[in-house]
Amino acid sequence: MFKPLLLAALLATTVAPTLHAAELTALEKRWLSAAGPVLAYSQQLKLPLDITVQPQPRPGDVPLAMGFDKGRCKLVMSLRNNPDAEAVLADIPEAQQGALIEAMAAHEIAHCWRYVQGVWHALPAGFVEVGEERALDASLLAASKAMRETRREEGFADLAALAWTRRNNPDEYARVYRWLSGVRAKVAVPRSSHDTRAWVKLASDGAAFGKAEAPFDNVDGLWREGLLATE
Repeated sequence: MFKPLLLAALLATTVAPTLHAAELTALEKRWLSAAGPVLAYSQQLKLPLDITVQPQPRPGDVPLAMGFDKGRCKLVMSLRNNPDAEAVLADIPEAQQGALIEAMAAHEIAHCWRYVQGVWHALPAGFVEVGEERALDASLLAASKAMRETRREEGFADLAALAWTRRNNPDEYARVYRWLSGVRAKVAVPRSSHDTRAWVKLASDGAAFGKAEAPFDNVDGLWREGLLATE
């Protein structure tokens, strides 16, 4: 379980200054409990992380998302009053959701790790982007570039989530992989921001990551392979 003191230490008050751990909903507590090992690891890495609980999410908000503000990472939970909060876990019994929620948390914390490393939207060392996109409308070029950069980061984070699962929940790896692969297979628009299929495909065998000690450091090789396949 996620210890209450650790929860109180991590929970930010950016949405509701009087919000305390005891005032969280049962659903929020369950998700934070499942994410607890990842959040504890973020403390070991000394990541500047705050947790924000949205009391009234906007339509379409996902249950967990990462943002950045003034050098800090903001893990935003949008579970409360969100009818679609658990759509991504549809048809999965509650007792089997823990490892999946933990993988989602690892995905978001990997975004924070990249940001703190100062490599957000940066290509790996030695990787040279080739080719040149052209369009009469400059805004289309900007949108395409932003989508491509986001897709790269999502690919990295998906690999990090799987590497984390291999480290912390090795017996669950095959099940988590099937679930994530199924989620990404439903992408509506090929090569859109969350079309990470090229990266996920590379990680069908968890052994592809090599050493498991540092999951976020350990995905660079597969990330590079995915970049070569998608560019």
